[in-house]
Amino acid sequence: MNNLLKKYFGFDEFRPLQADIINNVMSGKDGFVLMPTGGGKSLCYQLPALALSGVTLVVSPLIALMKDQVDALKANGIAAEFINSTLTSEQISEICNRARAGEVKILYIAPERFALSSFKDFLASLEISLIAVDEAHCISEWGHDFRPDYRNLNQLKAMFPSVPAIALTATATIKVREDIIRQLHLEKAPIFISSFNRENLHIRVVEKKQAFYKLVEILKNHSGESVIIYCFSRKDTEEIAHNLVLNGFKARAYHAGLEANERKLVQELFIKDKVGIIVATIAFGMGIDKSDVRLVVHYTFPKSLEGYYQEIGRAGRDGLESECVLFYTYADARKHEFFIKQIDDAQQARLSEEKLNQVLEYCSLTTCRKKYLLNYFGEQQQADECQSCDCCTEVKEKFDGTEITQKILSAVIRTQNRFGKNYVIDVLLGRKNQKVLLNHHDELSVFGIVKDFSEHELGQLTTELINRGYLLKSAGEYPIISISKKGQEFLLNNETLELIKPQVDKTATKAKSKGKIEHNPELFESLRELRKTMAEEANVPPFVIFSDASLREMAHYLPIDKEAFSKISGVGAKKLEQFGDDFTRLIKVFVKEHGLSPEPLPAKTKVFEADIVKVAHPQYYAKTKELLQKKIPLARIAKNQNLKPITVINHLEKMIDAGERIDLEYLKLPRDRYEVMCRAFHEFGDEKLKPVFEYLSGRYTYDELQLARLLNRL
Repeated sequence: MNNLLKKYFGFDEFRPLQADIINNVMSGKDGFVLMPTGGGKSLCYQLPALALSGVTLVVSPLIALMKDQVDALKANGIAAEFINSTLTSEQISEICNRARAGEVKILYIAPERFALSSFKDFLASLEISLIAVDEAHCISEWGHDFRPDYRNLNQLKAMFPSVPAIALTATATIKVREDIIRQLHLEKAPIFISSFNRENLHIRVVEKKQAFYKLVEILKNHSGESVIIYCFSRKDTEEIAHNLVLNGFKARAYHAGLEANERKLVQELFIKDKVGIIVATIAFGMGIDKSDVRLVVHYTFPKSLEGYYQEIGRAGRDGLESECVLFYTYADARKHEFFIKQIDDAQQARLSEEKLNQVLEYCSLTTCRKKYLLNYFGEQQQADECQSCDCCTEVKEKFDGTEITQKILSAVIRTQNRFGKNYVIDVLLGRKNQKVLLNHHDELSVFGIVKDFSEHELGQLTTELINRGYLLKSAGEYPIISISKKGQEFLLNNETLELIKPQVDKTATKAKSKGKIEHNPELFESLRELRKTMAEEANVPPFVIFSDASLREMAHYLPIDKEAFSKISGVGAKKLEQFGDDFTRLIKVFVKEHGLSPEPLPAKTKVFEADIVKVAHPQYYAKTKELLQKKIPLARIAKNQNLKPITVINHLEKMIDAGERIDLEYLKLPRDRYEVMCRAFHEFGDEKLKPVFEYLSGRYTYDELQLARLLNRL
């Protein structure tokens, strides 16, 4: 296996768990593999396929990923093919004949094929040595990406009882894991769980104010690198991509509304490094086998932690330092909540609501984000800090949190330890909503006791107390918080406590470079250009030729002959033969011109791990901006364009969010009314308008409140 690993994939060593999984497969046993994106799942069935006598069947839901993986396998000299809806019947017939003749070692198929009796007959005619079910979480209704076609796969063990089957997924909670095993009848299979800790990923959450300006600053730190930006809607992807292009970036939108050919073109441009930035809905990413994505941005925060972890897993699959940024605002949660309310299945709606709340809690953390994520997937991080998330690496301002802790813990006790976090916050802020009044909690001594923290700040502080063990949070659909023994002792002993000052607005700084291999940047760029040229000639993505990690090793060790070049990580026998001469020739010329000396290569090498914006708007905002500059009243701006006032206010929010400088002072309501609304926002926070509307007894319309909130945020 070590010889095959080096010959076909160019690596000297297996990653953690790979050897154990492969040995299990080679002994003819079933297996379940839970390994994060970038951990090397594919190799666990691709390498055994080379040693087994027949064909390895790989079930994948992603047409684009099939093509990428087959291209990469063929580039390594491995006979691989795929069958899906993009092929003609003649092409499928030819592949089937080659598979029957033993000319195909790895065959990728889409799950819907199992619904066809003719396809089952075809499979029965093959010598199948191994079945791999990739993205296995798609079979579970409890997962974040359930696909009904995957349910057809529960027939696999009955169809091929003596063929080992391996299920692989990058994101699965314990509940999803158990469902996969039950559906695929893998109850006796060994379970392999790799660590979810991707040390080379630097993650942070950024407050979504002046978001487009911040996005541009972040992108400047990743100039010339591959970037994926996730958005909520198709419209958002088009707007942001358009604005980025007008700011000098090579960006394209990608969403399910595009024609199939257009989606395919965008994907090809991205994987071949002709477009560096893709702005996409979640329709994009899982199907991209691109190892050198250096930045993943969630411009709208995701609807589940499973989806989020899988999406950030698209970054740094080559093991090099990469960054993941999530823009956070509660307003985005309302978008998700709207669609959750449209779900007819009550159980599915409750599950979606629970998953959304977990994302909100993650965004509010002041303690280690990676520890929280690992715990969510059932893994314990030993250290309290990971040194690769914003909560651990950025300077934290602390304050004496004794008094606010006493108030929060007291409120939990006074409400009998039987309510959720948001309810307790409502009591502390003195909100007379229906539920509080019904429980007579407006009569408690803790009602309205907090005057110096907003709802959002109290949420962060309460989450910190939960993470530090002063409060307990129950599991389930509607978690309640209760005081812990540690919290009781804090109150009983009059202890003091320092807390982290609530703060979410982070500056756009580049991720730390921890443990990155030193290399010659000029040579690295020349090698990238050569790689790109070769990729275009072969009509494959550049990373299929060599990964960034391999190029950085070349730019560090400077191998000038094929013997030295063969020791570079990722250089297998076929790639040495195909590309060795061209790359060593370039390096040799560079070394001579710059008077450099090659570095001695170790006998074995490992994949090196690392551990004022120009704003453009869609055309339909142009008229709004023109009328604003003429100081036209809001109602007339709306009437002029046959729009509702609320739509014009949304235009304003979009422009301001993008960093536009507009004089809006003339729009302010009469001072006495404006100041009343501002005081209400200070009291209740400005994330939700309903509490402010009710507090002011409906004397102000929602349009007025939204405009006042916008002006108050400037």
